[in-house]
Amino acid sequence: MKGKNLQAHKKRILENGYTVINAIFSEEEIGRIADVIQNIDTSRENFRKSEDLFAIRQFLKEIPDVRDLIFNDNIQTIIKDIFDERYFTVKSIYFDKSERSNWYVAYHQDLTISVDKKTDLPGFGPWTTKQDQFAVQPPLDILENIYTIRIHLDDTDEDNGALKVIPKSHSKGIYRPETIEWRVDRRDLQSRKRRGDDHETTPSSRLKQDNQWQETKSYPH
Repeated sequence: MKGKNLQAHKKRILENGYTVINAIFSEEEIGRIADVIQNIDTSRENFRKSEDLFAIRQFLKEIPDVRDLIFNDNIQTIIKDIFDERYFTVKSIYFDKSERSNWYVAYHQDLTISVDKKTDLPGFGPWTTKQDQFAVQPPLDILENIYTIRIHLDDTDEDNGALKVIPKSHSKGIYRPETIEWRVDRRDLQSRKRRGDDHETTPSSRLKQDNQWQETKSYPH
């Protein structure tokens, strides 16, 4: 990947809160990732698998064999050149939604981080727990330095789960959906992404409406 092109993507992230980088993963790499997921034991607590839905929380922790496949040379270059080499993963989720389980997701911001224990700290809260994993809303300065990487394992378009983003909403801090000024804020449908494409957003506090995805959230040491 060329540094000049990545700097253009970095500029888009800073200005609009997101960018789309094509062909980060080859067809062969996507196939290997899919093979690992299809051949795992799905009976564990952090796995939700039914006829209609397959979801994995703490994705990289639950499936360590997939880590090297996810963090290929392209992803590592993106993290180093667009974010910072000090960044590390704080949350990872995998979703595979079928047409029968494609529930509506309203516009929202991702406002929590995953942590290993609960500690009373100024500015941190409220706290939640899912599958023995603590999550907390941190102060705004931390939220503003968290990036989300959304990796598409399938093609997406307007009809099957493309992500909608409100450009520049990342610059408005905690921005509640009920306070959206639709006459000012323009909804942007990020459509027709190919499998293997990469969607970077920053910070995690931008407003979005999403469907099927796997993501890793990164934060600097």
